[in-house]
Amino acid sequence: MTASGQLTSFPKSSRIQASADFRANRESGCRLAKGCMLANWKSLPSGDPSRLGVITSRRIGKAHIRNHARRLMRECFRLHQHELLQPVDLVLVARRSIVGRTFYSVERHFLSLLKKAGLLPENAAPVYPTTL
Repeated sequence: MTASGQLTSFPKSSRIQASADFRANRESGCRLAKGCMLANWKSLPSGDPSRLGVITSRRIGKAHIRNHARRLMRECFRLHQHELLQPVDLVLVARRSIVGRTFYSVERHFLSLLKKAGLLPENAAPVYPTTL
């Protein structure tokens, strides 16, 4: 449950898995880099659910480091997918600077990236406070 009281989930149907979808997104979508990640997105017709694809290169590190980066980016999307202004196919690409970051840091970069892209409203805030 999010801070706004909505239940969110991230089923496999919300993931981009086909290489053709990744390629189409890269070729005909928009692209923006900021912080520890890069985003490629393509708008979808209203009524379609938003989907997420995550890419982590071997240059980032060993498998456990890449898996951690994927989990952080998927969790950011899962928590904020209900705030998106329009349905999109979003592909996040991890950069080397994601290594060693906390969830709070990755979430701040995710929010600033999507706000700059115009996919999130300016008043979107982190779900959890930075100090517990």
